Amino acid sequence: MIKVAGVKFKTAGKIYDFKSDAFVLKEGDCVIVETEQGLGFGKIAVPPVEVETVEKKLKQIVRIATIEDFAKREEIQKLETRAFDFCIRSITDLGLFMNLFSVESTFDRNKLTFFYTADGRIDFRELIKLLVKEFSIRIEMRQVGIRNLSKHCGGVGKCGRELCCSSFMHSFEPVSIKMAKEQGLSLNPTKISGVCGRLMCCLTFENETYKSLKRKMPKLGKIITLKEGKAKVVRQNVLKESITLRLEDNTEIEKTIRQLETLTTGSTQE
Repeated sequence: MIKVAGVKFKTAGKIYDFKSDAFVLKEGDCVIVETEQGLGFGKIAVPPVEVETVEKKLKQIVRIATIEDFAKREEIQKLETRAFDFCIRSITDLGLFMNLFSVESTFDRNKLTFFYTADGRIDFRELIKLLVKEFSIRIEMRQVGIRNLSKHCGGVGKCGRELCCSSFMHSFEPVSIKMAKEQGLSLNPTKISGVCGRLMCCLTFENETYKSLKRKMPKLGKIITLKEGKAKVVRQNVLKESITLRLEDNTEIEKTIRQLETLTTGSTQE
């Protein structure tokens, strides 16, 4: 049996599995772990559980974070701030069209990663030379999408709550305009786009529920024979599980799907 714990490195970051061995850990504990980039400072998101086998070789939790580790982390954060400020000045001096938004250092301080967004490819060879000369460690420039910028910087959405991507979402799911149509939302881009300018991630949250409920409902334009006469489906209220029907005299009535099942007296036709 192997003891495995889930560790994340950011508030809404992805959770990674690590071997925890004999460590007694609970959710929220800070730990030092082995990563492909070197040592990392993470937080327990899923307490250790015993499993018989794992699909791939797991890295190891090295130790529970000590007072010295927390002090070292503060030093690293100061290095990241200094590297960010220096890089911004260098970008301005070199006239590069890129938006630097984050700098991260490995816990053993053997590499600095600079995260940025840009409209196209950037020739940052001169920039890397300046960074290597200033900090004398390995430098990586990583271009990411605009959604990652919002995830890192955070903010408040149209709903008045903290952005989903920066508060709890571990990864981005594909979002399409079809989801907005499925949920009967306005197709005005300003109303269904997030602060990143892309379609709001929350459109995916209820999409399957809407699709499931709409399968039980007559389609718009369908003619249904009721006791009141023939009526045409003109609106659907998916959450109420009801439809609005227009009779031949142009009056409108609302029926729930349950009522419709009991009140339908004749066959339906398209």
